[in-house]
Amino acid sequence: MLRTLRRWLFGAAESPVVTDEQWQRVEAGLPFLDYLPAERRPHLRALALDFLNQKTFHGAHGLVLTDDILLAIALQACLPILNTGLDAYRDWVGVVVYAGDFVIARTEMDEDGVVHEYDDPVLGEAWPDGPVIVSWQAREHVDGLNVVIHEFAHKLDMCNGQADGFPPLPADMRRADWARIFTAAYEDFCYRVDHGLPHAIDAYAAESPAEFFAVISEAFFETPLKLRAAYPAAYAQLKRLYGLDPAAGANPSPPRGSNAVEP
Repeated sequence: MLRTLRRWLFGAAESPVVTDEQWQRVEAGLPFLDYLPAERRPHLRALALDFLNQKTFHGAHGLVLTDDILLAIALQACLPILNTGLDAYRDWVGVVVYAGDFVIARTEMDEDGVVHEYDDPVLGEAWPDGPVIVSWQAREHVDGLNVVIHEFAHKLDMCNGQADGFPPLPADMRRADWARIFTAAYEDFCYRVDHGLPHAIDAYAAESPAEFFAVISEAFFETPLKLRAAYPAAYAQLKRLYGLDPAAGANPSPPRGSNAVEP
């Protein structure tokens, strides 16, 4: 099927051939898709195929990109834009996939004006007007963590400039509400991390408002009940942004360890 899909991607075939068995196999490795209403699954699949048609994939360091890898990445990348469509990803084309983590050379100036150069091992990176880079190894399931959704949330955030935790909002959402709710949630989360208190999402979210948005988006799709219990107002904003309510399709048993209180 890889040859068929490749021919389609380059315009030599009218449509891709993805069997029900392959869809089911790939989706079984993405258990959070079970939170999606059944009637939305065909639309996600169609959007994923359109995404593959529009983007160029490259396996770094000899990684062979199988059909299953391509489909899995596309399905996850399209979750944040399921209701808005691929226009949000229109200004770039490249997706680079590493087998494991990779190193990016960084340059940073300290408060004294001294420039420091260092190598930063990462699992993903999203560049403004450039490619999305992800680690395939990072797909191994850990509750609440999803490097593909994380990086594509950054891309969504970048649609109105640099990633800052303030993505473009639908017309029926108020910017003032988003700013107030996410500022309060971010400040509460940073306080919890700084003081060693329980927190509902990965501590990396405390790095910046942009990382908070990307990490909380991971949790929205991966561990929605836990996120909703910890930050109900922020969850409600993400529900409106993404046009989805994963918690409604999740196991209704109460989550454990989610005792953050939203201001």
